[in-house]
Amino acid sequence: MLPTTASKGRGAARSSLPLFGPYLRRIVKWQQMDIEYTFWQMVHLCTSPKVVYQHTKYHKQTKNQWARDDPAFVVILILFLVFATSAYCAAFGESASHAALTITSVVFFHFLFAGIVLSTLCWFLTNSYLREEPNSHVVEQRVEWLYAFDVHCNSFFPAFVILYVLQYFLSPLLVAHGFFPALLSNLLFVVAISYYHYLNFLGYDEQHSSCTRLVLSSSFLHL
Repeated sequence: MLPTTASKGRGAARSSLPLFGPYLRRIVKWQQMDIEYTFWQMVHLCTSPKVVYQHTKYHKQTKNQWARDDPAFVVILILFLVFATSAYCAAFGESASHAALTITSVVFFHFLFAGIVLSTLCWFLTNSYLREEPNSHVVEQRVEWLYAFDVHCNSFFPAFVILYVLQYFLSPLLVAHGFFPALLSNLLFVVAISYYHYLNFLGYDEQHSSCTRLVLSSSFLHL
């Protein structure tokens, strides 16, 4: 039950396409990125993620879209992945060619490709099966694909902190043989995956809650 940006029929898919142009152009323009706000989001995604989605709601109210129009979060997260993967390769004595292959695999497969697949799947499922039917007071609502990708990025960052950063510093213990290292390794993955799904839930739930309030307000004004 996820009403989001107002749209009708096939126009919903077409209306989301113009978002990609400015978004992609700003990737190479650092002066147009809000770096400070991006770091603020990253910290709060690990400590109080509901605050981040409250600010996402304010973004919808001011710019009439749920998705970010600033690619700074994705760019900085990719840089973090490059640095973290490089540290792993240096620590475990990988060759330069193998390190380059590993970094490329992490960035383009583990993060971008997997994120696009998961985002597209969630976008399709929410628009196909979880939307509320429009009534006489509101127009049909649909989920923006770019917002679905934002939700993935938000959910991926705490998992990155657990599985790439924390696990790196615990690696001397984790590579040891025994029950406790195996238990701790699996516990890290359980926490990371659980938190990823929890943030996914928060992202779509915030849309549903906000749009439900909008529907109720519209109905009240109509009466």
